[in-house]
Amino acid sequence: MTADLLHDPAEDAPARTRVDGERVVGSLSPSRASDFMSCPLRYRFRVIDRLPEDPSPAAVRGTVVHAVLDSLFDLPAGQRTADQARAMVGPHWDLLLASEPELAALFEGDDAADVTAWLSQCRSLLTTYFALEDPQRLEPTDRELYVEHLLDSRLLLRGYVDRVDVNADGMVRIVDYKTGRSPGESFEGTALFQLKFYALVLWRSTGRVPDLLQLVYLGNGEVLRYQPDEQDLVATERKVNALWSAIERAAQSGRWLPRQSALCGWCDHRALCPVWGGTTPPLPVTGG
Repeated sequence: MTADLLHDPAEDAPARTRVDGERVVGSLSPSRASDFMSCPLRYRFRVIDRLPEDPSPAAVRGTVVHAVLDSLFDLPAGQRTADQARAMVGPHWDLLLASEPELAALFEGDDAADVTAWLSQCRSLLTTYFALEDPQRLEPTDRELYVEHLLDSRLLLRGYVDRVDVNADGMVRIVDYKTGRSPGESFEGTALFQLKFYALVLWRSTGRVPDLLQLVYLGNGEVLRYQPDEQDLVATERKVNALWSAIERAAQSGRWLPRQSALCGWCDHRALCPVWGGTTPPLPVTGG
C-alpha cells in the first residue's frame, strides 16, 4: 500500500512523497494515531476508505469556539473581553455556514438541535474560558500553527497546534482547547498524547523541549498541565514508530480489526462494522 493511500487526509496539506529529498513512507496526525489506537477499523474507514462523516452539533460547536478564541487574539488586548468573545459567536457561525451551507441541516427536521440553544452553549463555553485564562495578559507567539517533522523512520508527523506561548524568560507552552469535559485520572495519559505528539515535533524541529503542555477543558472548567522532558518525548517517538509499524502490518495484511468501546456510540460507521452486525466493504483497489 502506497504512502499516498496511507497519507492522513485530516490535515489541510497535500500528500507528500518526499521532504527535503527524503522519501516519506506515510504521514500521521495525533487524531488519526488516536483512531488507530482506539479502533484500527475506524482508522481504515477514515484514512483508507475516506468515508464521509456527518457533522455533529458538538463537533461544529468546537469549530466555532476555536475560531472565536483564535480571532480574539487579533484584537488589541484591552478588547479581549468575555462580552466581546460572546458577541463573536454569531458572526463566526455565519461565516462557517456560508462556507459549508450543508451545516444548516443540523438545525432542520424533527430531531434537529435548536440553533438558539446551540449558540448559547457556544457562548457558555467561552464564558468558562475567561474563568480559566485572562487573554488580555497573553500575546501568543503562534496560533493554529501547522507543524511537521520527518522522523528518521521517514514517517511524517504533522498537525495543527491551537496556541504556542513564549514568555519573557523564553519558556515555551503548548496550549490546546477542548470543548468537552476533562478525562478521569486514569485517562489523562491518553489525553496528553496529542500534546506530547506536538511537543515531539517541535523538539525534533527546533531542538528545544517545550516547557509546559496545557489542555484547557471548557466543558467543565478544568486545566490539565504537564511538564515534558526528553525522556518523555523519546518514549513518544518510540510509541509513534511502533504504531506506524502496526498500521503498515494492517495495510499489508488487509486486516483492520474492530475494537468495541464506549466510543462506538459516536462512530458514523457502525452499520459497516461486524461488531454491530454490519458488513465491512472491500478495500479500495489501488494501482500500487
